[in-house]
Amino acid sequence: MLQASEISPEVIEKDLLYKEMGLTDAEYEHIKKVLNRRPNFTEAGIFSVMWSEHCSYKTSKPLLKKFPTKAPHVLQGPGEGAGIIDIGDGQAAVFKIESHNHPSAVEPYQGAATGVGGIIRDVFSMGARPVALLNSLRFGSLASERVKYLFEEVVNGIAGYGNCVGVPTVGGEVQFDNCYEGNPLVNAMCVGLIDQKDIQKGIAAGIGNTVLYAGAPTGRDGIHGATFASEDLSEESESKRPSVQVGDPFMEKLLIEACLEAIHCESLVGMQDMGAAGLTSSASEMASKAGMGMEMNLDLVPQRELEMTPYELMLSESQERMLMVVKKGEEQEIIDIFQKYGLEAVAVGQVTDDKQFRLLHKGEVVTDIPVDSLAEDAPVYHKPSKVPAYFKAYQQVDYYPEGIQNFSETLKALLQQPTIASKEWVYDQYDSMVQTNTIVTPGSDAAVIRVKGTDKALAITTDCNSRYIYLDPETGGKIAVAEAARNIVCSGGKPLALTDGLNLGNPDKPENFWQMEKSVDGMSAASLVLNTPVISGNVSLYNETNGQSIFPTPVVGMVGLLDSLNHVTPSFFQKAGDVIYVIGEAKAEFGGSELQNVLENTYFGKAPAIDLELETKRQNQLLEAIQAGTVVSAHDLAEGGLAVALAESCFAGRVGLDVQLEGDAVTELFSETQSRFLVSVSQENQQAFERIVEDAIPIGAVTDDGQFRIQINGETRIDQTTEDLKAIWKGAIPCLLKSRA
Repeated sequence: MLQASEISPEVIEKDLLYKEMGLTDAEYEHIKKVLNRRPNFTEAGIFSVMWSEHCSYKTSKPLLKKFPTKAPHVLQGPGEGAGIIDIGDGQAAVFKIESHNHPSAVEPYQGAATGVGGIIRDVFSMGARPVALLNSLRFGSLASERVKYLFEEVVNGIAGYGNCVGVPTVGGEVQFDNCYEGNPLVNAMCVGLIDQKDIQKGIAAGIGNTVLYAGAPTGRDGIHGATFASEDLSEESESKRPSVQVGDPFMEKLLIEACLEAIHCESLVGMQDMGAAGLTSSASEMASKAGMGMEMNLDLVPQRELEMTPYELMLSESQERMLMVVKKGEEQEIIDIFQKYGLEAVAVGQVTDDKQFRLLHKGEVVTDIPVDSLAEDAPVYHKPSKVPAYFKAYQQVDYYPEGIQNFSETLKALLQQPTIASKEWVYDQYDSMVQTNTIVTPGSDAAVIRVKGTDKALAITTDCNSRYIYLDPETGGKIAVAEAARNIVCSGGKPLALTDGLNLGNPDKPENFWQMEKSVDGMSAASLVLNTPVISGNVSLYNETNGQSIFPTPVVGMVGLLDSLNHVTPSFFQKAGDVIYVIGEAKAEFGGSELQNVLENTYFGKAPAIDLELETKRQNQLLEAIQAGTVVSAHDLAEGGLAVALAESCFAGRVGLDVQLEGDAVTELFSETQSRFLVSVSQENQQAFERIVEDAIPIGAVTDDGQFRIQINGETRIDQTTEDLKAIWKGAIPCLLKSRA
């Protein structure tokens, strides 16, 4: 068999080997024009990863331009390793979300673990100390043995990496739907804190400056990982197992400390994580952003395996590696820091002024490419868009769940649904308290972490109801952003900005591209109205298995600021005698609801409507009431409607409730009407609370007898013990995992 170095440019063209790398015929012809010759094997590989969807956003770029990205509090928007927002007092929060879907489908433990490792590096490459991790996960039905395996191993991978690296996993979400059966989604979010004076950027500036390679040596793991992430999953995907990287959280811990010490050296010019496309992307992007070129000698790259080819060295996605540019002659200061932590840091090249990306290997030039052609000038595609037939049909359907007689049994069925049930089995495996700054732990509307040394805190959440987005992508996109902001507000924070993880199907199908287009329109509209600009993110396309697409799932990771720790608000009822309020009225909106899932085992009809001006008004008023000290607890109404929210609010303490509602019982209890909140208020603060929040309706009181009673139109419809409901809710996922088909 021919070695890569022996495959001539002529053979690459004749045997269409570039197609196996992921390049199209048109892209290959374009490369020939850029180079004025045929690319060699290494160059073809480099173009294939840099022009993959994962690295170039060639399909999504026209849509991403729609996102609002600027605001006075935005210090760094999209384009760097992570986005940065001003949180006052010369401090900033740095955050981003990334997907690791395809690797997790074929190697769930390492796929999830390296997803965590990669997003942490994106944050500390900006100079920030990582202080919190979150995740957003999607799986198929837990009745499937394979889904149980994927679910357990993904959670193990997240726990295994996060717990060892010493960054707390403080929150997230897990949802289950049949469309994720073959293609799970694993999105990891990291938040860091930094003094604004220490912000780093991934630039390779200064002619003659030295390029330093730091961290783990390069192996053959993860080669073509970026390309693998840019194609559909199929039965052959199992053979792509070598495209999944292997992580080492203990080395990452050392790497964090070394890099955060190095940022204080005046000799450091720029720093970037070797993420997707490894050494290729970090080097070419750093050079291109600075308007420079770069020359590297691959013989100097630390190698874990013998006889690695230039192609393998450049395309490997081995973990725990950073690329740095350091002032010429001042390298030793940085090298010494890394040596102190037992890590390698070696000079592998220098910055040039010719805008070329040049690689040497064994005395020969093996790559000579205009650097901008890799990082800036990838082709951009405007894909055809078509409204799906199902959408037109569903817009004519007003679904109402008929025939519900036993409301207690219906509530129990909802509490057992894996999407609603307690995720304690998941987050109990995560260390949420390391670093000792976690104030509100997993299981609440949003996580809250203290900004050490201040009276401030950050509220953080991940959210997305993909069922709504499937039914109506534009409306669903608005809801995803609004729900994230709702969760921040319920925790006492002011929403500031978001990072997006756009998980979608094959964009070459016009109906899929339409879903993508419309969901971005909806998210953009909500971001603008709620003043939560998009400052970073990730696009993961081709989430399909054997032609079956997932629901469009644009996950929203949001960060908000609490000016005072006094504003921290729990999402659970606290004490008997408090008055229970619901903010906003219910309408008969059941399309995409959890009740529809229970009754029909599918989703159809219209998604719930959302009025962004009303949403903003209610969020602002609730936040004002919280800051005024009138709110004891706050919880947003989401999957399962008011009945589920009331139950969840009782589960943290040994409390019950007496609630009286008026109207249609099914709608009042189970509708998923948007822009609604469940709040408890002490009796002495009722008047002050009602003066601030216009749409608040008192519906009952918290009790200490452990009974969960709901009357509708004067008739008792639910009368259960809180303990019985809690046992069903808490035991659902462990029971499903133990049951064997």
